[in-house]
Amino acid sequence: MKSDNLQRVAVGDPRTLFIGDLHLSADRPDITRAFARFLADEVPGADALYILGDLFEAWIGDDDLSPFNLEVAALLHQASAQAPIFYLHGNRDFLIGPDFAKRAGITLLPEVEILELYGIPTVILHGDSLCTADLEYQKFRRIRNRPWFRLLMLSLPLRLRRALARRARARSKAANASKEMAIMDVTPTAVDHLLNATHALRMIHGHTHRPAIHRLPDERQRVVVGDWYLQESVLLVTPDECKLSSQALPKI
Repeated sequence: MKSDNLQRVAVGDPRTLFIGDLHLSADRPDITRAFARFLADEVPGADALYILGDLFEAWIGDDDLSPFNLEVAALLHQASAQAPIFYLHGNRDFLIGPDFAKRAGITLLPEVEILELYGIPTVILHGDSLCTADLEYQKFRRIRNRPWFRLLMLSLPLRLRRALARRARARSKAANASKEMAIMDVTPTAVDHLLNATHALRMIHGHTHRPAIHRLPDERQRVVVGDWYLQESVLLVTPDECKLSSQALPKI
């Protein structure tokens, strides 16, 4: 986390978009269609689009050139000609690498990024690192972030990686069903620590699937983008407003 990673947002057409937690998969064509519409209708003319992780339900490696993955890459590449697209890894797609980024025309960012967003110091991240009360998940997350773990995963055959991804999703769903909701939310101390460390006045993240704009002490703000399971959830930031919006996914 370094200030030299600062992304300065242009002010020519002051509109920046944030989304996250779409969990795209071939099993949910309604979400893919909504995403395609969003990219075609909302992204052109924006200063930037930031995707805050978990774009995919699962990503097992850039070598997984399935028709669905290639379709999403093509949608992103087409949209990237209309506005720059930046990507932060989520817990479901932490294996997205430079090959996919090139194919999709997106720029990969570090886990925590600092923006000077229309004059407001803003820190953006996926958000799973803030859920420090979930000790079991944080233990796995530390292992997952080690380079050797990623190299090991990518060295496995695609078929085995697919099977492991299915098993991991099932285990995660079962584990989350037995956890208290508070454990899976962010902890205030983690939020305060990151805001203080980055000297940011605004934090934007996803992961918890609890869209809201939280007013914090000292005129600070925490904004959570929502998931796309039932609706399109989009955060619009301009020099004058910070607005969450949602609309129901079109029925199949």
